[in-house]
Amino acid sequence: MSMSSTWLITGASRGIGLELVKQLLISPHVVLFATCRDPQSATSLLALGDCNSINGKLYVVRMDVTDEASIISAKDEVAGILQGRGLDYLINNAGVAPQDDRTTTLNTNDLISTVIVNVAGPALVTRTFIPLIEQGDRKVIANVSSALASISTDWGREHTSYSISKYGLNMLTYKLAKERPDLTPFLLDPGWVKTDMGGSNALLEVHESVTGIIQVVRNVTAKDAGRFIDYTGQIVPW
Repeated sequence: MSMSSTWLITGASRGIGLELVKQLLISPHVVLFATCRDPQSATSLLALGDCNSINGKLYVVRMDVTDEASIISAKDEVAGILQGRGLDYLINNAGVAPQDDRTTTLNTNDLISTVIVNVAGPALVTRTFIPLIEQGDRKVIANVSSALASISTDWGREHTSYSISKYGLNMLTYKLAKERPDLTPFLLDPGWVKTDMGGSNALLEVHESVTGIIQVVRNVTAKDAGRFIDYTGQIVPW
């Protein structure tokens, strides 16, 4: 295990998370922890363990990013498997997006639940797993955000609750970068991707986005801490 890179991906049962698992595990030098709320129902994820194209080591771990006890239990399970080795990469990918809403029509319960998953979730996961990240060689924390969270990009009035939550994630990442200069937390914009969340009208196939994401995550350095970077490696304005 000492010659492998170690990864943990939240929200790995579908969409971008599932494709990340598929592409990363092509390499025999990857040990990957794929988390989801209900592993028993994550049939596509579980099937990867028997896939002939998978050469890395896959562990599917139960974790609900809104439940602190679940996160702590997952951390203990991962630590037990790693046996003193750290995490090189944490990708906070799990997220939710309510239906398109506007400032004058949004449902406050939807807003609150979205912020809990998209901001509090990554905050809790990162805080809990920091002891393992500190032991890793790379110490990279990639928080999956969205260009919808960029005021400068000016996407307009759509998806208010989702945009607010991802802007909160941006600030969380900035604060962590300032607090912990020994780590490399950064924001990742995957683009508009054809997933359940992105919809069929999106511009990117999931494999296109994920190929770029992996390259970006593997290549970031300490100078990228706190930055907002898209899947092509370009800086996203805030």
